[in-house]
Amino acid sequence: MKRARRVLFVCSRNRLRSPTAEQVFSDWPDLEVASAGTDAAADEPVSAEWLAWADLIVVMENRHRALLQRRFRASLKHARLVCLDIPDVYGFMDPDLVRLLRARVTPHLR
Repeated sequence: MKRARRVLFVCSRNRLRSPTAEQVFSDWPDLEVASAGTDAAADEPVSAEWLAWADLIVVMENRHRALLQRRFRASLKHARLVCLDIPDVYGFMDPDLVRLLRARVTPHLR
């Protein structure tokens, strides 16, 4: 049996954007999703283990991608890294954020 594709969503503090993405895509078939944050004070800090777990890493901003590439380069070799360019201006499960996530993440899941 084929293993589910693993997607890690990353934002700064893991409180608004990435947990929203995790929730939005949590019921997709053949997907396992998780979320983490780049800040030291993130609710779930990103780690080499999380990055190694993921098949696809989805960051919200270019600064998240740059930080991951700088701090965890060796852990990124096997996963695809995608930036959505979604600024930190949305609340958790904000309908506009949900629409943006669906529009920008879905093409990478096909």
